[in-house]
Amino acid sequence: MRPYKKALFPVMIIFFVVSINACEKDEGEGGTSTITGRVYAIDYNSEWTVRKGEYYAPGVDVFIVYGNDSIYNDNFETGLGGWYRFDYLREGMYTVYAFSRDSTQQSPMGEVPVMKTVRINDKNETVVVDDITIYN
Repeated sequence: MRPYKKALFPVMIIFFVVSINACEKDEGEGGTSTITGRVYAIDYNSEWTVRKGEYYAPGVDVFIVYGNDSIYNDNFETGLGGWYRFDYLREGMYTVYAFSRDSTQQSPMGEVPVMKTVRINDKNETVVVDDITIYN
C-alpha cells in the first residue's frame, strides 16, 4: 500500500464517525415542529384577599429550555389572547415557563416560575401545552 493511502484510511474513519455523530441532533432549533400555548393570569390585590379578575394575558414573557440546559434558550412575549409560540424545533424534551407572583410569599424575589415540560416526538408536530396559570 502506498504511504498516502495508509494516511488516508484513518482520516476516512474519523470523518465517518464524526458524520454519524453529527446526524444525532439534540433538542433545539433546526427542526420543523412547534410548541404553542397560552398564559392565563389571575389578579389578586396585594394582600391576596380579593380576586380582581382573570384573563388570558398579553405581554407576558414565556421562556423555553431545550433538553437539560440549565438556562433558557429563547423567549416569546405573549400576544392578544395570551398565546405564545416556539417554531422550528427538533424532536426532544422541552420546558416552557413564565413567572408568577408568589402566592406563598416565600420567594425572596416575590416571583416563582410556573413550568410545563413537553415532548416533541415527530417532525412537523405541533404540541399544545396546557395553560400556564400565573398570579398577578
